[in-house]
Amino acid sequence: MKKINIGGVPEHFNLAWYLTLKNGEYKNKGINLRWHDYPGGTGDMCKALRNSNIDIAVILAEGIIKDIIEGNKSKIVQTFVQSPLVWGIHVYHDSAYKTINDLKGSKAAISRYGSGSHLMAYINAKNNNWNLEKDLQFEVIKDLDGAIKGLTNGTADYFMWEKFTTKPLVDNGIFRRIGNCPTPWPCFVIAVREEFLESNEEDVKSILNIVNNTTSEFKEIPSIDRTIANRYEQNIEDVKDWLQITEWSQTIIDKQTILDIQNQLLNLKIIAKTLDYSELVYEL
Repeated sequence: MKKINIGGVPEHFNLAWYLTLKNGEYKNKGINLRWHDYPGGTGDMCKALRNSNIDIAVILAEGIIKDIIEGNKSKIVQTFVQSPLVWGIHVYHDSAYKTINDLKGSKAAISRYGSGSHLMAYINAKNNNWNLEKDLQFEVIKDLDGAIKGLTNGTADYFMWEKFTTKPLVDNGIFRRIGNCPTPWPCFVIAVREEFLESNEEDVKSILNIVNNTTSEFKEIPSIDRTIANRYEQNIEDVKDWLQITEWSQTIIDKQTILDIQNQLLNLKIIAKTLDYSELVYEL
């Protein structure tokens, strides 16, 4: 049995992995797939790929593209979630900030530099015509628990995170959401370390085939909305809304999308150069 390590955020987007692991589907292919939660998100997973702590990551497209350009020896092998990620823009419930424009020049809580919460702060700033050099400040808070502490004690002013994940915190009066900021591209992709890919391509194909069979029928799974609501402590009506706007993918990310993401990151000065499609994507 071959041991393979995979990482992802402990959120509802990745329930398909949990279901296929619970069913023992990878073991039937001689694969001992070990799932690792990364509450710190994409920046944390980029580091784990670089350090060979994981072989595969279910990771935000913009974050892994930036990190590959900066030397991460990994390749994108597939889009996992085709629909955009809707980032909620949150402040402490009793904060004086009422609108997105009130946040201009204030401090954003980010899980780490290079993370989705970091990169999306730039997208939000651009959307609101802020000065990217003067109007953005950052405070590293590691994860969602760190964001709660940071916004509560005032070391940071706002926090951007997937809005359905943070909805219970809004409902409980910890955060107040003052706006949304969808990604201008598909959100999650699957990335694999190059060194691992070279000698384990067939195993990667088997893993993708298994999870793709589940995501292609995910919304038809009986009582899937209740399962998600119970497992992730979500309101069932919110889960139904999330299922309506979320589309999984079973195909490789296309050249135009890779180009569009890189061009936007370049215009925001988040990356210093672009790479050819073949340097970012591996076609299985």
